[in-house]
Amino acid sequence: MFSRIGIIGAGAMGRGIAQLFAAAGQQVWLYDARPEAVAEALAFNRELLERNVAKGRMTAEQLAATLARMQPAHALAELAGCDLLIEAIVENLEAKQALFVELEGLVGAEAVLASNTSSLSVTCIAAACRRPERVAGFHFFNPVPLMKLVEVVRGERTAAQVIERLVRLAEQAGHFPAVTPDTPGFLVNHAGRAYGTEALRILSEGIASAEQIDRILRDGPGFRMGPFELFDLTGLDISHAVMESVHGQFYQDPRYTPSYQAAQRVAAGLLGRKSGQGYYRYDNGQQIRPAEPRREAVAVDRPFWLDSRDPELRGRVAALLHGAGALLEPDAEPSARAICLLTPLGEDASSMIARLALPAARCIALDPFSDFDRRRVLMRQPALDPALEAQACQALGGDGVPVEVINDSPGFVSQRVIASIVNLGCEIAQKGIAEPQTLERAVQLALGYPKGPLGFAAHYGAARILTILQGLQLCYGGEPRYRPSPWLRRRVQLGLPLATPDRPDA
Repeated sequence: MFSRIGIIGAGAMGRGIAQLFAAAGQQVWLYDARPEAVAEALAFNRELLERNVAKGRMTAEQLAATLARMQPAHALAELAGCDLLIEAIVENLEAKQALFVELEGLVGAEAVLASNTSSLSVTCIAAACRRPERVAGFHFFNPVPLMKLVEVVRGERTAAQVIERLVRLAEQAGHFPAVTPDTPGFLVNHAGRAYGTEALRILSEGIASAEQIDRILRDGPGFRMGPFELFDLTGLDISHAVMESVHGQFYQDPRYTPSYQAAQRVAAGLLGRKSGQGYYRYDNGQQIRPAEPRREAVAVDRPFWLDSRDPELRGRVAALLHGAGALLEPDAEPSARAICLLTPLGEDASSMIARLALPAARCIALDPFSDFDRRRVLMRQPALDPALEAQACQALGGDGVPVEVINDSPGFVSQRVIASIVNLGCEIAQKGIAEPQTLERAVQLALGYPKGPLGFAAHYGAARILTILQGLQLCYGGEPRYRPSPWLRRRVQLGLPLATPDRPDA
């Protein structure tokens, strides 16, 4: 274990790391090129910990002991006796390399040098050092004491014992250590590329508005925040820069293609909460969320026909229609007056209508991924009679649950986003970036998803996810953005859980 920890950089991350390890019983020294930054950081931590005492989360004695373990360092030379140095300075490769070269000349031969970098290559940082085997990534998330995850990043030449020591330190401090190789975005920023990136694609195609996409993903899969709310919270300039960085580091792999619209909004200064306007407007930091549009009530004088033979889905739909005074036809083919409800997976309504030779003016799609108790999602297509769309909304929303109507798209909104998340998670497992269990826990801890990628697949069905991806790829002319991961395809073909390793004895 480490006896003395030095932290370089007293910003939000550095002060958070100092508080975390001091509270865990480690002796910590905090240094910054600006001496006043260290004083500000220690004062900030003191105030934060005093609030914990006031709330009964720690005693006065624990407070005093924790504060005593956080000491200022007035010069880098004062860190010479540390056996772990954690760098948390600006995200600039040259600056980090220069710092590590200087630190290497200060500390003993067994000391570990760790970088809190979120986007730079640990291998490249270590390349400037004489002993790159003692350099690793130790990437925390803000706020450090509350976000119970740290990525322990193994550079190409990092020694195994260095990773082991950092893992034990993280566990002692109550954080989950996600060990990952040095790849673009490491684990969390890599796994998180699907959520917002696919939402931006949906927005750019005019399928739904930002507000609609957020509502659908909150009320369907159960995300705490919609992707556009999240962009506004973190700042679109930061999120877009990460998207561009990951896309470039993976040599323009189409899975990670950023949005031109996001770039335009960044140029316009529409960054989110910090600029007062992003995808939403803000007043004193509070989001001004537009009211959902209200529809005029209409008479429902048509029967409905549902393409799905799934008894559970038919029962739910029949009950909803019955409550609105409408009938669900039992026949395999629709009558001449029926409004046809289609339930495509990864296919747009137009393609399904053409494939089944159905009357386009009477066809509207219903997303089977919707949580019918919270929000139902319908998908129109260009030939739909608007009067029949209004009847469908009335019949399916008669009990007061909101009905969202979007434009034609392969995979609606939830299907596309969830399938993209699952597919990217499977690629991470395929590439050996993380074990499936590590992937699941890291994504939930750091990104706040209701489920990890493989958990989403288990909930919705891995075979259905594969069908959605195949439908998306077909609809977009074989676009490689939606190519199914071999990890996903093989396990679906063999009827195995997605967490199944490649080696039976692994």
